[in-house]
Amino acid sequence: MKNDHNITYWENRYLDNKVGWNIGYISTPLKTYFDQLEDKSIKILIPGAGNSYEAEYLWNQGFKNIYILDFVQQPLDNLKNRVPDFPEEQLLKIDFFKLENTFDLIVEQTFFCALNPILRAEYNTKMHQLLKPKGKLVGLLFNFKLTEMGPPYGGSQTEYKNLFKKTFKIKTLEPSINSIKERQGKELFFIFEKKT
Repeated sequence: MKNDHNITYWENRYLDNKVGWNIGYISTPLKTYFDQLEDKSIKILIPGAGNSYEAEYLWNQGFKNIYILDFVQQPLDNLKNRVPDFPEEQLLKIDFFKLENTFDLIVEQTFFCALNPILRAEYNTKMHQLLKPKGKLVGLLFNFKLTEMGPPYGGSQTEYKNLFKKTFKIKTLEPSINSIKERQGKELFFIFEKKT
């Protein structure tokens, strides 16, 4: 578990193409959520974005106020190669926990599960700090037993509820009904709204 917040570890995983949960396209539950968003001016962050198929989709749908964060350069380059007009200043090569900014929406897609579980309380605090009043943290969390081996690391609905309930209104936290085949029964879709 000591390697999952280590830049060299992640650089090597990208170089060796060993990012096992990179599905190569936007996940269905997030696409469904994005498709009902009406305000295309909202400020969006996708942390630990990996290859950022979600960002590519949003950009192509007219959402231009998107920020992509990863502490490894390769996935940021991968997005820029696919979306050449994506602004450089919105590609953030930084440690998530050092980011200073605020957003209307933060998208969780395999970032939480990649972090060492000892960072979960800090993740919760940082997400709350990064969101504007009434801002939303939306995405998917893996729903399988937390093991010593990872990433990805799992967790349970009860654990997530207990972790986030003090700082967020839990609007939705339920099994994802439209996960891709390989993840059916293993994902929870959630919408958390920042408590002020």
